[in-house]
Amino acid sequence: MSTERKTEFRTDIPHSARIWNYWMGGKDNYEIDQVVGDASLEIDPDIATMAIESRKFLIRAVTHLAREAGITQFLDIGTGLPTMRNTHEAAQEVVPEAKIVYVDNDPLVLVHARALLISATDEGVAEYVEADYHEPEKIIAAAREVLDFDLPIAVMFMGVLGHARSYDDLLRIVHTMLAAAPSGSYLVYWDGTDDSEAYVTLCEEYTKSGGVPYVPRTQRELSAVFEGLELLDPGFGPMAEWGIPAGQLDRVPKIAAYGGVARKP
Repeated sequence: MSTERKTEFRTDIPHSARIWNYWMGGKDNYEIDQVVGDASLEIDPDIATMAIESRKFLIRAVTHLAREAGITQFLDIGTGLPTMRNTHEAAQEVVPEAKIVYVDNDPLVLVHARALLISATDEGVAEYVEADYHEPEKIIAAAREVLDFDLPIAVMFMGVLGHARSYDDLLRIVHTMLAAAPSGSYLVYWDGTDDSEAYVTLCEEYTKSGGVPYVPRTQRELSAVFEGLELLDPGFGPMAEWGIPAGQLDRVPKIAAYGGVARKP
């Protein structure tokens, strides 16, 4: 499923999903994405590490929710380009009948989603919705065609809400999505923070390149996204550390990215 919409491919303007793909070793990007990606690495070499660690966090969180919390429905908003293991693969490995709805508004993502984001099992479902997360009501309406909103859903925003038009808009988007989800649903969320001067500079330079601005926020601002929810252990903290055994934390890279996983009461 996808909402049909004609959107022009722009190969002259960098796009965060394609740059992210480039940093992770993918091939679904253009020369402008590679140029900006390389320039970004010169400013903040940790950004490629952030890209890789973000996918590891996704896999750990999805696996935990499927295995330990019994979640069978996932709404991955701001999907990005398929790479490494995707949400449906991690979920359906544990729960073959899991249903996953991916949401993005980039035409290149749509093309690859149709080809690659296919259910990993005969029992499961993996569908794609073309939509902008600034219009959460439209996402909810489309997702209802696939997901049962009477049953718990894991709502996922993986490093994408820094592109929200404002912090108030960020909160509105999350709150609207969670308000539609029933008790027992989960929020999986992380974003970049302003702890690193190099990362803040990188984001400023990215905006100058013509890409959609990404605003790193304070840890306090990001932790407030979870207000009213029940954070799972270890609570709000470094994204790369979530789900890592205590004895292995010394091996986790330090990056300016924070978040967590929380249950809606």
